Amino acid sequence: MVCNRCKLAVKSILETIGLTPLRIELGEVEIQENNISKIKTQLERALLEVGFELLDDKRRQKIEKIKNLITDVIQNKNNNLNLTLSDYLSQELNQDYSALSKLFSEVEGMTVEKYYILQKIEKVKELLVYDELTLNEIAHKLNYSSVAYLSNQFKKITGLTPTHFKKLRPIHRKPLDEL
Repeated sequence: MVCNRCKLAVKSILETIGLTPLRIELGEVEIQENNISKIKTQLERALLEVGFELLDDKRRQKIEKIKNLITDVIQNKNNNLNLTLSDYLSQELNQDYSALSKLFSEVEGMTVEKYYILQKIEKVKELLVYDELTLNEIAHKLNYSSVAYLSNQFKKITGLTPTHFKKLRPIHRKPLDEL
């Protein structure tokens, strides 16, 4: 779940099935009921119809938590951490980073760092499309050391310079849930 509409959709599904949501957050739902085994298939089907999936595999849940924390850092904290990403993830998930990184790579087929860079580049694309900030302001906002570093990373990932991308507009943007 990436937005309030997603949360509302999940809440509606849960209530329609007869469950009582207590908390709905990015990638996590807490319900009042303890045993949903009788309606699990119905819930899975309803969630799939709107593009969500039920994650009851502990490994997938951990991966989703990592992704959600990275998304939160970039979308809500402007990539402004007082510690490294690895320390932040370890602290938030109470687990050694090397174990988290290994799990992420095994399941996702890419490193946590690669995923983080892809998320940052998507945020850069978003900000370029909005056309409210200069490239220098975008670099500063996302804690790039320089515009040149941001431009090099952007071109390496997209094959385009930020200026060329800006001329093309939203053609190359991917929804966050497709990363």
